[in-house]
Amino acid sequence: MASTPIGKQAVVIGAGVGGLAAAGALADRFEQVVVLERDTLPSEPTHRVGTPQARHVHALLLSGQRALGELFPGFEQDLAGAGGVRLQAGLDTRVEPPGYDPFPQRDLGWYGYAASRPTIEHVVRRRVEGLANITLRQRCRVTDVLASPNGEAVTGVRCENGKGASETIATDLVVDASGRGTLTLALLQSIGRPLPEKTTIGIDLSYSTCVFALPDDAPTEWKGVITFAEAPHNRRGGILLPLEGNRWLATLSGRLGEDPPGDAEGFLTYAQSLRTPTIYHAIKRARRLDGVARYGFPESVRRHFERLDGFPRGLLPIGDAICRFNPVYGQGMSVAALEACLLQGLLERLAGNGDPIAGLAPAFFAEAPTLIETPWSAATLDFVFPDTRGQRPADFEMTRNFGIALTRLAAEDPDVHKLTIEVQHLLKPRSVYRDPALVERVLAKMAEA
Repeated sequence: MASTPIGKQAVVIGAGVGGLAAAGALADRFEQVVVLERDTLPSEPTHRVGTPQARHVHALLLSGQRALGELFPGFEQDLAGAGGVRLQAGLDTRVEPPGYDPFPQRDLGWYGYAASRPTIEHVVRRRVEGLANITLRQRCRVTDVLASPNGEAVTGVRCENGKGASETIATDLVVDASGRGTLTLALLQSIGRPLPEKTTIGIDLSYSTCVFALPDDAPTEWKGVITFAEAPHNRRGGILLPLEGNRWLATLSGRLGEDPPGDAEGFLTYAQSLRTPTIYHAIKRARRLDGVARYGFPESVRRHFERLDGFPRGLLPIGDAICRFNPVYGQGMSVAALEACLLQGLLERLAGNGDPIAGLAPAFFAEAPTLIETPWSAATLDFVFPDTRGQRPADFEMTRNFGIALTRLAAEDPDVHKLTIEVQHLLKPRSVYRDPALVERVLAKMAEA
């Protein structure tokens, strides 16, 4: 049975995975949900202009896979039906961190799927299109979020439609899933409100990607490979994952001046320069299916909306608008899906209040940091490179040494290995590493070094 609506209309800005997930969370609580997307939305799972990063490797962590399954029951079956390649956690991906080439491969008891970003987005979009009270409007660029004269509440959005005409849409709630949160920030400035404090970690990451046909003689001992750089002197890494359609997607990365090239010959030469030869040997004779795509990511950014004293009623930034993560760790889509599940839960909890929309942003900002803390802790590991910009945590060396010892323990103990992968997939918080028995074992490992 459908839930009782708390508002007539909600507007979501952006039809990426975060915006689509948010629309699914809103559908039960608003009579109508309108998703506004500036791009043309393809009818097939192909790349679109507004997401140039989509040509590169994207990972849907198990937490994100499950979150999208909660929002859209049947999502995982749909992803498999769309050609997503099943990967057994801990077993099917060869992981090559420094000192372990490879890290022990073990069946950890669950599986996920490897698929391209366009396919993941397309599967979610089809689910959203199947909900009767959600309207997807493409080629509709939002230019402004509108507020009441006193700035206390959001009243609508102004957008340019596909014909270039300006249009105003009234709404009870605006969810800003536009990516960088510029519309939210512009509104706060226009009404004289302070902007949220932000924490940045400058990494100047660049990466190049190429698609290959899966060779007939592809290795049988793994389906994907992740090769890590050996910091601080080595800044080059790579990842090779299977794609729908019997393909491989290879992304090579570098940072702080180590830029992978944009031509096919240079791509192979760069692959050959990685710390291990696994990816190079896999692709050196594989048939290339397209050109080399390049992209740059200057810094991870976390905006602390939770520190603001007040916030306009009826506005909620989500996903990258709150926190943009280093894409190497593959967390963005999954965190956005988890935040959409949080949104859905808050709407249910607040529905009985006198003004649930007024309480939504404060409640979301209070609880979202719990979701963000574990993936953000991975971003702080980038300070292992001395040229990384930003405020290095005071306990960084201790945290790094603890992590090195924990990895050594995980290589020996399948249960610890499983725990670390559960944290990486955001199934468990990083706080589980504070378990006294585990800490004692890790400290013993540190003493061996």
